[in-house]
Amino acid sequence: MRETTIERQTRETNIVLSLELDGSGTTDVFTGVPFFDHMLEAFGRHGLFDLRVKAEGDLEVDAHHTVEDVGIVLGQAFDATLGDRAGITRFGQALVPMDEALVLAAADISGRGQLHWDVSLPIEFIGSFDTTLFKEFLIALATNSGCTLHVRSLAGENAHHIIEAASKAVARALAAAVAIDARVAGRIPSTKGSLQG
Repeated sequence: MRETTIERQTRETNIVLSLELDGSGTTDVFTGVPFFDHMLEAFGRHGLFDLRVKAEGDLEVDAHHTVEDVGIVLGQAFDATLGDRAGITRFGQALVPMDEALVLAAADISGRGQLHWDVSLPIEFIGSFDTTLFKEFLIALATNSGCTLHVRSLAGENAHHIIEAASKAVARALAAAVAIDARVAGRIPSTKGSLQG
């Protein structure tokens, strides 16, 4: 079973996160940031990851620390469950529509964690959620998982639709990248022999 539970506590946040890569999309999420909870639920459901998140953060300041730190811990969970990366597909991509929005995500479990983001969001807030924080979440996820992640919006006018399509596209791209490929036969899919930073 490729699963782990990670706890992270700082002066700003207290997070307990469990991830099972080969799950059924079951989620149990509470961060105190309702729109972010919705995106994490979509991420788990559409990546078929079993995901449980309990986060307490300094929301009296704003949601930045909570959202970013959940990204850090989720990235660490991917890193821990993947181990030496033996047998994985390594690359994954997804093109996800949501009404007028269309978002492309591509992932490479390369050991070189980085985000390349080309997404235009027409408004700064969805309810109380600062839309710029979703990029911060993905930076933390990519950096801490050792994944090169490209996210690009190809169409869209509604910020909710764009971010939700991005969440689903990233989930499906990662699901494809972390999938076990029987043809790899337990080898590490790299000419270097390593996919760890």
